[in-house]
Amino acid sequence: MNGTATESLKASADSPALEFVEPRRSEPPALRVLEKPLPSVTHSTQIASILVMFTDAMILLGAGAAILWYLMGGSAFSDWVNVVSLVVPSLAVVAAFYEKELYSFNSICNPVGQIQAILKVVTLAFLSFLALAFAFKVSDDLSRVWVFSWYGAAVFLILIERSLCRVLFFNWAKEGLFSRKIAVVGCGPQAQRFLEEIQSRREPWIRVVGVFDDRKKRFGPSFMGFPVLGSLKDLLEYARNHRVDDIVVNLPWNAEGRIIEIIRQLEELPVHVRLGSDLAGFVRLRTSYSTMGGIPMLDVAHKPLDGWGHFLKLVEDRVLGFLLLALLSPVMALIALAIKLESPGPVFFLQNRHGFNNKRFRVFKFRSMYHGRPPEKGVPQAVKGDPRVTRIGAFLRRTSLDELPQLLNVLNGTMSLVGPRPHAIEHNEEYSKVIDGYFARHRVKPGITGWAQVNGLRGETDTLDKMKARVEHDIHYIENWSLFFDFRILFMTALVVAGQKNAY
Repeated sequence: MNGTATESLKASADSPALEFVEPRRSEPPALRVLEKPLPSVTHSTQIASILVMFTDAMILLGAGAAILWYLMGGSAFSDWVNVVSLVVPSLAVVAAFYEKELYSFNSICNPVGQIQAILKVVTLAFLSFLALAFAFKVSDDLSRVWVFSWYGAAVFLILIERSLCRVLFFNWAKEGLFSRKIAVVGCGPQAQRFLEEIQSRREPWIRVVGVFDDRKKRFGPSFMGFPVLGSLKDLLEYARNHRVDDIVVNLPWNAEGRIIEIIRQLEELPVHVRLGSDLAGFVRLRTSYSTMGGIPMLDVAHKPLDGWGHFLKLVEDRVLGFLLLALLSPVMALIALAIKLESPGPVFFLQNRHGFNNKRFRVFKFRSMYHGRPPEKGVPQAVKGDPRVTRIGAFLRRTSLDELPQLLNVLNGTMSLVGPRPHAIEHNEEYSKVIDGYFARHRVKPGITGWAQVNGLRGETDTLDKMKARVEHDIHYIENWSLFFDFRILFMTALVVAGQKNAY
């Protein structure tokens, strides 16, 4: 951003437009619904989306199999054409529902409004399947009665399921079994209108955990009946220690400088950040449109690995992590023996580092330096020819074999196979002061390898520019994550690490 633009934003932030009129305080009866005490454990509304996706798949497969068995008997399943014809349309419908966002919680809780979309997706999926069957010359082997009966049953059962789910989830939410936890930024008129709308709609899955405003002293302990929990700094701390699904920034849109400043800080958190409606101005940000409780919102930051992405990442880490640990156990045993034979001290090096959502965890590595060294100031990075590094340690660091024990971190859930590399706590504190958005690296779990490492940004970062480049690569990975991206990085790691020259 150039100097003129920056000055303009500052001027906007300092302008009288930021002065708010203190709103009236009221506590409508609907507030009691939102403030009903929650059970000790509540689940995110994402659980509901996953349940509906699984139920859709079971309905499609079950209805198709039941009709096929009724028409042709058990022998029908011995024909591979029938089995493939049963699985392919079912997966296609579920994938298309996901692509069209029919598994979002708003869609699930509005079955009537989604009837047209559901009909369109199921119809196109079945027609596409029939076109493929004709192209591969297997359409003559299919029962037309079965296909069309299955289509009709699938549409009917899915619509019934969605209606039942809406009632079921509504009751579960009233009991507090799951919720969508919302933190509100701002105590001005925009926040007042937002909270009034939320209360009037009486959707029990929406739980406002509190309001945050830097001018807390002006508003007292509560606002619109909700607790004022502190400033923006307090919100960052709160979100790192409590589950927060969404943060809604309710400020006038013409206060561009203040809004951008707030968003830059909130982007470090693994939550959805949304800009509340305000027709008074417009902010040029990278946004998308969504609704919450029927209220239009601009999405200005997205929670990474949301929904099924989180599940796929979890399966990837657990399955591949277990297989790699089993495969590499003999190599790790030999390394442990070599470390013990070369120098006294423990086999493993343990160190506290910042992980997901800036929480501390203990990282495992093979010890690569001499044990019992004199105390050092800070955590100096290893350099070429570092006298602290043992001969075995130099080899381990050069080939990254010292990182293998971090597979234990992957299996215990504190790390991932792929993600931003965890830095020493002292380095985090140092660089977070000079690099904007540095802690955004912690919106996902740290990884054994990452996009920065396979692009030459591994090892010593002796200049600020090198660390900035590493952070930029980490943010790029977070914002563009996919399962294919992870596999690409793992493949590149196997090719690149051995040839790197900057790991000492």
